[in-house]
Amino acid sequence: MKSNINKTVVIAMSGGVDSSVAAALLKERGFNLIGITMKTWGYDDFPEKDSGCCSLETIYNAKNVAHNLGFPHYTLDFTEKFNEIVINNFLSEYLNGKTPNPCVLCNKSIKWGALLEKAESLGADYIATGHYAKINFNKSTGRYSIGVADDLTKDQSYALWRISQYALSKTIFPLGNFSKTEIRKIAKNLDLKSAETPDSQEICFVPNDNYRELIEIRMPGINEKLSSGDVIYKNKKIGTHKGYPYYTIGQRKGLNISVGKKIYVTEIDAVNNRIIVDDESKLLKKCFTTNEINLMRSEKLEDRMNAFVKIRYNDAGNSAVICQTGKDEISVEFDTPQKAITPGQSAVFYADNEIIGGGIIEKVKC
Repeated sequence: MKSNINKTVVIAMSGGVDSSVAAALLKERGFNLIGITMKTWGYDDFPEKDSGCCSLETIYNAKNVAHNLGFPHYTLDFTEKFNEIVINNFLSEYLNGKTPNPCVLCNKSIKWGALLEKAESLGADYIATGHYAKINFNKSTGRYSIGVADDLTKDQSYALWRISQYALSKTIFPLGNFSKTEIRKIAKNLDLKSAETPDSQEICFVPNDNYRELIEIRMPGINEKLSSGDVIYKNKKIGTHKGYPYYTIGQRKGLNISVGKKIYVTEIDAVNNRIIVDDESKLLKKCFTTNEINLMRSEKLEDRMNAFVKIRYNDAGNSAVICQTGKDEISVEFDTPQKAITPGQSAVFYADNEIIGGGIIEKVKC
């Protein structure tokens, strides 16, 4: 953790307990703070979604925390950029038959893109957030990497793998050495309203936690074009689907098809508007490639190396061998087959409790 006393830090404030306590900890360490709450989606567009991140209530909560701790707070509108980058990518990925993780792209482009740019325009030395993660610096290589938080149940390093070296050099994570229980205790001692607020589990811009509704709102008439495509089992049509973007690899519930045993979505064929289903064993794969890679500990992987790889946010992770096979490609081979490796999701590579790098899962090979 950096200890640059009397430096200025822009603290990203969601109004929740984590960012509120992060601000208090930074204030205690002597930093000059500027609180910024980012409005990234329009509650005026989705009035029924006026809860959680970006709601009026959380903006007021953040402003109140900043006032009580004695530093200025501003709400900045990043809606246009968020729509252009994050939501448009989210929609296009689903239409390409993939399953994206919008938080990963938001972290890269909005928090450590637009917000960092704004922070520097305000003369800030660093930005900080309430993420549970650490910043590591290797003096011999001169490179930064993200370390795993002490509280493994809350570790958020997976969603931060796309952050650039420059952005990491300008970042502080005050919560990396704390447990969630400790953070809530600090919040209670500070009499913060957010001390007992439940953690949000939803994607902030998806109304009613239903991305189908978002697609219908943003792309009128799309359902009529995509519904009634074929569901294929063992090379035979066994039914029709409701629109391929509304299915994910590994899905079993909601297929409304009976073949006398459990079947799962094993492939989404966007080009031919088909959903491929099969037995559970067909979900088990060992090899895949990633693109859009970002490496932290080195500029490139010189040799094959052992790593601990996560293929989704809540994945416990498993041992694998990774190898850079192109300027923007890394191949992964697990030691043992893993279930439902999903194109569009992030694969994040770890060693020694820190991120080696990551990439977007592109193609499942074997």
